[in-house]
Amino acid sequence: MTTELVSTEPATGKEIWRGQAGNVDETIERARKALRQWSREPLGRRIEFVRRFANEVRKHGDAFAELIARETGKPLWEARTEVEAVIGKVEISITAYAERTGQKKLNSALQGTAALRHKPHGVMAVLGPYNFPAHLPNGHIVPALIAGNVVIFKPSEKTPAVGEFLTRCFHEAKVPEGVVQCIHGGAEVGQALVEHWMVDGVLFTGSARAGIAINRKLAADPGKIVALEMGGNNPIVMLDTPKIEDAAATIVQSAFTTAGQRCTAARRLIVVDSMFDKIVPAVKALTEKLIVDEPFAEPQPFMGCVIDNSTADLLSESFVALMSRGGTPIMHMKRRDESLPFLSPAILDATEIHDRPDIELFGPLLQVIRVPDFDAAIYEANNTRYGLSASLIGGKPADFEHFWTEIRAGIVNWNRPTNGASSSAPFGGVGLSGNHRPAAFYAADYCAYPVASNEMEQPRASIGVGIRES
Repeated sequence: MTTELVSTEPATGKEIWRGQAGNVDETIERARKALRQWSREPLGRRIEFVRRFANEVRKHGDAFAELIARETGKPLWEARTEVEAVIGKVEISITAYAERTGQKKLNSALQGTAALRHKPHGVMAVLGPYNFPAHLPNGHIVPALIAGNVVIFKPSEKTPAVGEFLTRCFHEAKVPEGVVQCIHGGAEVGQALVEHWMVDGVLFTGSARAGIAINRKLAADPGKIVALEMGGNNPIVMLDTPKIEDAAATIVQSAFTTAGQRCTAARRLIVVDSMFDKIVPAVKALTEKLIVDEPFAEPQPFMGCVIDNSTADLLSESFVALMSRGGTPIMHMKRRDESLPFLSPAILDATEIHDRPDIELFGPLLQVIRVPDFDAAIYEANNTRYGLSASLIGGKPADFEHFWTEIRAGIVNWNRPTNGASSSAPFGGVGLSGNHRPAAFYAADYCAYPVASNEMEQPRASIGVGIRES
């Protein structure tokens, strides 16, 4: 029995895409058939294919950006930056593959050659998120293809149209259809891909809950490579600085870009006493100026809506729940239309909340926590099971060195937002934020495995000990 899927524009409620859930077994069978030829293509040929893909995305850039904006609800300007990231990922991945998985040979006249090469894993399942439905899965797909793998891409069921468009760009670049396939479906399709014995790797971006479920499911299958990119309860720590306006802008960018729907978004603003009465009013004043509107509005909004009404309901309920536990509203979360998921950015003083929930509230909600000093700020910042991104605002070089040394996170910034990581650097976290397989520049590490060889053109050997004389 087939399952029909429908995607609607969150900003308007209009239908944007309709389709059927895919057949996992048939998709994997096509992938296995395509693997043999693709893995044997010369590296230069595979690189040529992905460069063609970049050109196809560039050619369709305007239409692609408009589709991303419509299906996610993010502003058009931000959707355009996502398309540029998709294009830029290709050359970065080519460089990363050469650097991270290069070949080596050590020659010895008597001992032959010791060699290091890399092989692809095989069929890779890429499970994509809805917040960056093109850029984030593409960050797995392109490195996997360069390494010689074939890819089965399951986009989020909330953004299937973007996933289909991305896949079509590969096919228009003449990448064989069996090499990159898009399969639609909900959690049951993702689970079937994860569990299937003919899938050699799972590359996942999404929530900690889903990532943990994948990790548990594959605990008894050590031969399957698994890369988990998950979320964060990310802290931004505020120390003394004379640049209050710049600090406020950095905090607002960290907390509310993409309507707070970034895994690296700041969830907690931790402020030392001496700065609390300076920075909190500045952050509030700037936040009140932010334009929240539909993707194509003029002037362009800073942020759009969250992904759907159920997400908006959950965030609104979470804001009320935090107030009921002792939080003091600095800016209330407001919803202008109950039928659409537009939320105003919210700020809440959570200092008096005991046993603050260590959860990722994936939206425009910033909790402020007041602490007496820097050591208390670091303790509070590390008071989480997550460990993705953390930023220090203000302070001196010695303070940042102390912060960098003590903080538990995969991304540690100074006077920069918690979000907006570079694709030219590794990306990932620890704890509930990931399984120590950084993506971005290090994605090549989980797309190919090293093979060591000892080689001689002719056999040459003797046994010098323990042989009877004839």
